[in-house]
Formats: sequence, C-alpha cells, structure tokens
Amino acid sequence: MNIHQSYTLASPPQQNGFLGTRAILPRGAFAAALLFIDIVLIVAMSCCTGTLYEFARYGEPGDMFSFARVGVLAAAIFVVSNLFRDEYRLANFFAFKGHGRSTMRLWTTTLVCLVTFGFLAQISADYSRGWIVLFYAATLAGLMTVRFIAVRLVTLARRGGLISAQRVFLIGAGANVGAFVDDYEPRTLGLNVVGCRFFTPVPASASAGTRKMILDGDLAEAAAGLRDLEPDAVFLLVPWSATEIIERCAETFLTLPVEIHLGPEAILGKFENVALSKLGPLTSLRLTRRPLSRFELTQKRILDLVLGSIALIALTPIMVVVATLIAMEGDGPVFFMQRRYGLNQKPFRIIKFRTMRCLDDGAVVPQAKRDDPRLTRLGRWLRRWNIDELPQLFNVLKGDMSLVGPRPHALSHDHDFERRISLYARRHNVKPGITGWAQVNGYRGETDTDDKIRKRVEHDLHYIDNWSLWLDLQIIARTALTPTAYKNAY
Repeated sequence: MNIHQSYTLASPPQQNGFLGTRAILPRGAFAAALLFIDIVLIVAMSCCTGTLYEFARYGEPGDMFSFARVGVLAAAIFVVSNLFRDEYRLANFFAFKGHGRSTMRLWTTTLVCLVTFGFLAQISADYSRGWIVLFYAATLAGLMTVRFIAVRLVTLARRGGLISAQRVFLIGAGANVGAFVDDYEPRTLGLNVVGCRFFTPVPASASAGTRKMILDGDLAEAAAGLRDLEPDAVFLLVPWSATEIIERCAETFLTLPVEIHLGPEAILGKFENVALSKLGPLTSLRLTRRPLSRFELTQKRILDLVLGSIALIALTPIMVVVATLIAMEGDGPVFFMQRRYGLNQKPFRIIKFRTMRCLDDGAVVPQAKRDDPRLTRLGRWLRRWNIDELPQLFNVLKGDMSLVGPRPHALSHDHDFERRISLYARRHNVKPGITGWAQVNGYRGETDTDDKIRKRVEHDLHYIDNWSLWLDLQIIARTALTPTAYKNAY
C-alpha cells in the first residue's frame, strides 16, 4: 500500500477494531453531551424563571413541579427538532455562523408548539404570559451562550488536532495530495487523515490500455487498504475534468462502506456559499445564492415598514423644527435631493435635509471634508448628529431604501469606486440603508484613500453575506447609542 507517512496520522497497525471504534466515540459523545446540556438548561430555566417570577410577583415560589413539566415538554420538542435536523453533528460546531438564526427559529417554534398545546389542553390560563416571555428570552440567551462556548471549545480542540470529526483517506497524484494537505491543513478541520494512495505516474505516450491497467492496479491496492483502515470518507483529489478517472474511482469505492468526496477545485475557494442544487433530474453546482431569500426580503420589508413608520411619527416634530430652521437660514431649499444607486443599480432620488450651500448632482461631486467651506452653520450641526438623514425615512417607506444596508453614494463616486475596488458593485445586491454595518464600525465620512473605500466595502459585503433580522436590530441600536456611529460625521 503506497501510504506516505508525512500525511498519515494513524498508521495501519494501529487501526484495529477497538481503536477504530474509539476514534468515532468522541463524535457521538459530543452530540450526546450537547443534547444533555440542552435538556438540563431548558428544564432548569423553566424552573428558575418560573420560581423567580412567582416570587417577585406574589412573594412565594409557586409550583416547581408545574414549571418543570413545561420545561421537560419544551426540551423534548427542541431536542427532537434538532435531532431531525442533524444539528448536533460535531462538524456543525466548527463555526458559529448559522447557529444564531437556526437556534432562534427552533426555539421560537418550540414556544409556539407549547402555547398551542397549552391552548388545546386548556391549561394555558395556569401560566402567566409574563413568565412565558421571561422563559423564552432567558432560555434563548442560554442556548446561544451554550452554542458559542461549544464552537469555541471545538475550534480550539480541532486546531490542536485533539478531535476528529471524520477519518479520511486521500487518493490522487502526489502533487494534488500534497497541495490539499498544505492548503487545507486537515488536522485543523477535524479531519484525521488515516492514509493516502498516490497514483502511479504514467508517461504521456502510454496507450489507453496501459493507462487503464495502471489505474486499475492503483485502485485495487487502494480498495484493499481501505478495508483495513476503515475510514469514514475517501477524497478523490483529481481535476474535475478527469471524468474517466473519477468514474473508475467511484465504481471501485462504491463497493466499500465509505463516503466518496470529489476534492475541491481551486475556483470554489473564491465563493463562500457553494452548494449542490438539484431540480428534478437537473443537478448543478451553485456558486452563489441570492443575497436574501424571498422570505428574508419579506421579513426585512416588514421591519422597515413597522420601525420606519414609528420613527417617522415620533420624529416628525423634530423634522418640522429642523425644516423651519433651514428655511429661516436661507441660502436654498429645505431638502436636498440627489441621484443614488439603489437595488440592482437602479437610480432613485435620495431625500436629505440640505446642509450645504450647493446642490451638486453631476458628473463630478466633491466629497464632504472636515471643515468643508460649503457647509452651512446649521448644516454642520445637522451632519454631526446624523439629523440630516431623517428625511430618508420617506425613501424607506417608498421602498427605495431600507433602514439598514450599504450607504448609497453619489453616482459619480459609485462609478469611480467601481473602477478601483473589486466587487464594489455587489453593494447594490440589496437596498441601500440609512445606516449600515460599515457606519457603526466607524467607516463613514470621506473616502479619500483606496484603503478606506476597501474597508467600507468589506463591511458592506460582510453585512450582505451574514444578514439577519437580529443584525439589523443590532445595527439600528448601535447607530442610536454608540459614539462610533458618529465618527467622521462632517
């Protein structure tokens, strides 16, 4: 067997049945431990929040058994839902991304099931609505914390090579196997490389029959070794264009109880959301997904309409006062309207309070600078506290903008930045926002260097790729409450 020791973390003599079973146990133990922690946490939160709520409201702890019963039912619903979705797999905890959204969705579903069951069983009146809200919020925070800690522990353990999410066998040309090991460092991904097989080099002048004979010999040896090593998966490290070799490998390894993986192509590393898509008999490799699904777009639009309407009603008195002061100051109209790019680079007119003596909207629009002489006395103060942005609430209600998203730039700036920054135009894959992830992280104001533009774009693209309602609410809160959101406001 052509096994290269520098790529082997467990040599063939060590792979007896007992050790092979023991290598799999940590994965099952992790899932069992996390499942047990979820059950204990939910039941404990039900009892604790119920006791505290009853004591705070009535001065006595209440019926502990009654709260424990609800906790057990909630834990059962939540844990079973996670098991059906395979959420407790060790590999799911290599990164925190996705856990927040899935945990909130499953816990919310659990609460809905509890309320429905209580209504049908006619016992919902036995429990206070205040306690239900407290139980939901406290337990959700606890579940999020548990998952964050689990991800941190798994990350530290796999970086040190202490855990194995999967035992794998590598097969391919020596250069391809070496590149895979160097580029991906399997141990840090939780992959325990138990062995590998290098394809025998074949001269370019060799006949098709000779090539087939050598390949069959390599695959026969690889299959024999796989039966002894008992890996979980085989990685075929060959170019995807080598369809004949891939088909022969698949035919050989289909007779073995292993997963068969086609190794990564270099181009896939440039895309974060690569996935296999099936539509009936049609199978395709999806390189990117829509920035937001239709359901996510609906969620975001509802948030914009609800919070935008509330904000407009609440801030109307301030806007009336500001409009009056601008009109009294003279020097031009109350509102400043300028063409900006919206979703899919469709232009719209943004509405702002006028803060300058000029109304530039042409091929050249100078950016606002610190101590800009074009600023009016009132305009300087309005920009400092973001008050000039308030009329954009009308853009939000109209649908041109969102409360949160990449900040829109003047068209001339967009054309310039798109020439200078790769993937800049991806910012227009969602609606622009009154505030955004870049702004609350201090990347606002003048972009007079490529580095400043690049940092802003990086944050905007991070927002697009990681959107959630929670992220929008977090950005809105930080815009109103943190000093960073007002940095470079001039």
